[in-house]
Amino acid sequence: MHIQTERLSIAAFNQENYIKVSETYSIRNHIINYLDKLKGDPELLGWGAWFVTLTDNHQIIGDIGFKGKPDHQGIVEVGFGLIPEMHNKGIATESVGAIIEWALSSKKVQKIVAECLIDNISSIRVLEKLNFTRTGIENGMINWELVNDQFRGDSA
Repeated sequence: MHIQTERLSIAAFNQENYIKVSETYSIRNHIINYLDKLKGDPELLGWGAWFVTLTDNHQIIGDIGFKGKPDHQGIVEVGFGLIPEMHNKGIATESVGAIIEWALSSKKVQKIVAECLIDNISSIRVLEKLNFTRTGIENGMINWELVNDQFRGDSA
């Protein structure tokens, strides 16, 4: 499973690409947990971690993705993280926008939710550019949602 944007190659983690990616990118626990779950549920492919690579030099610069398949109401949660050198370049907006577009095209997703720390200005800007709406603050985190018809994929 692969998405190509103007500057990025975005691929869903699977057992095959995990080994290659782990040679140059620090794999965190959420990715390992996702791969373990994927072994038991192949339909989870795409609804977990994706890695982001620059197309010009093939450098892996971060991971983004969903925290599971859409629930019975069609809701999924998105998360993202890039290496610090890639902040403030529109990369997060471009990559997250691409997987949101992928998720919404599946017809299984009606709403995408996210959360970020109240002082994470970069993530706040990404979510605002993608037309997410703030829904509240809880435990130092801002909660966000994006309803299917609110998405603006050209906001990168």
